[in-house]
Amino acid sequence: MGTLFGDAVHLTDGGMETTLIYHDGIELPDFAAFTVLASGEGRAALAAYYDAYLSIAEARGLPIVLDTPTWRASSDWGARLGYSAAQLAAVNREAVAFLREACAGRAARVVVSGAIGPRGDGYVAGELMSTAQARDYHAPQVDALTGAGVELISALTMTYAEEAAGIATAAQNAGVPVAISFTVETDGTLPSGQALADAIRQVDDETGAAPAHYMVNCAHPTHFAHVLADAPAGRVRGVRVNASAKSHAELDESEELDMGDPLQLAGDVAGLRGRGADLTVFGGCCGTDHRHIDALAAALGY
Repeated sequence: MGTLFGDAVHLTDGGMETTLIYHDGIELPDFAAFTVLASGEGRAALAAYYDAYLSIAEARGLPIVLDTPTWRASSDWGARLGYSAAQLAAVNREAVAFLREACAGRAARVVVSGAIGPRGDGYVAGELMSTAQARDYHAPQVDALTGAGVELISALTMTYAEEAAGIATAAQNAGVPVAISFTVETDGTLPSGQALADAIRQVDDETGAAPAHYMVNCAHPTHFAHVLADAPAGRVRGVRVNASAKSHAELDESEELDMGDPLQLAGDVAGLRGRGADLTVFGGCCGTDHRHIDALAAALGY
């Protein structure tokens, strides 16, 4: 089982898509950040995005996990945007190369993470797949990212256990470590209605504990602090929190970015330590940017 990063605290980046949309004014069809690689303006914005987090990691003396802009770069989403299977594989590889180039010559230790999102909506457990179906669906993206040299596959905003298990199996087959990150509703349960602890146990049981660790993302710390202690010991190692305490449904209907209070959010996240999970990976999701992550590093004592 083990842990991927040991006991060393790692930062992550924040809400890539919400930053590009609301701060940089870039249109992301279907929330697909990989589309920015097709334009000079988009590539410049993505480079600036990475630079802000690398600067924080260097200033705080912490390693950082940075994601490729590929959360939506799987076949169903790619097809909606006119990408063939070959083009999608190429853009996944290009995303890894872009991130590696952005990190070249920087002092911070960077874990290059290939981001994979759900086949469906990130807030709703809609049409469900079996573990085998999820493995087969996500394997092409896992293989493209792994072939391009990622150090980690990060499955983010998972809404039900079988899809998470399928991605974990695909990563295991590809020989790359995988972190599984579930999202939860305001009551701490997955959008499928399953308890976080039960979902973790199910994935571990189905995959032989293939995930290096688990995380919670795309939720406010007040939504899940009370369920961390229920999870299997040592399995939840990280959080990537939303800036807003609103529910998924409320965020879906919102036309403005709710950035919350970075200092309050940082304090809430730091307060998750000692709540039953051995947290070592800390970062952001929707609505967060480099300011939230810098405040978080300070709240953690760095």
